[in-house]
Amino acid sequence: MNIFFDTEFTGLHQNTSLISLGAVAADDRSFYAEFNDYNPAQLNPWLLAHVMPHLQFPDAPVVNPALDLHHHAMKGDRATVTTALGQWLAQFDAIELWADYPAYDWVLWAELFGDGLALPPGLPTNAFDVATVLKIAGIDPTGDRARLAGLPQMPQHHALNDAKLAKACYQIALAQIQRSPQP
Repeated sequence: MNIFFDTEFTGLHQNTSLISLGAVAADDRSFYAEFNDYNPAQLNPWLLAHVMPHLQFPDAPVVNPALDLHHHAMKGDRATVTTALGQWLAQFDAIELWADYPAYDWVLWAELFGDGLALPPGLPTNAFDVATVLKIAGIDPTGDRARLAGLPQMPQHHALNDAKLAKACYQIALAQIQRSPQP
């Protein structure tokens, strides 16, 4: 099962911390979590303007409903989110992880479980890159993804929306590759 994921975090630096994480499966089952234990001192003006307004639970210290395997949304600390994410992922067989520009997303995802070698059973030790698939398909990976996907109404820098956008762009790129004549 292809699972597309995205994270929002406190900056492009070594000691960054997660603000939110979103994942959507190929069959549209989704997981969304906001963290209540990120370092607010690391929030810069860009994050305050582009990420924080899109949080689903901005004023709630904790939102921890019973796990919904279809569309789960929650807010909690790293340990609580990691447990719920592991339970949500356990429903899938043969997982492939996909992210758009996964350099930070993948490291932060793996760190939830300890590191890339401590992942739950069935999870691969790497994530594939949607931007590379776009490039192979002849689509500019720096272009407007929302326009490409036909989803301009979705606010960007919301982890679940961005995961859904990565999924839509992947599907468009894959269709383009399949239509292209093979050498």
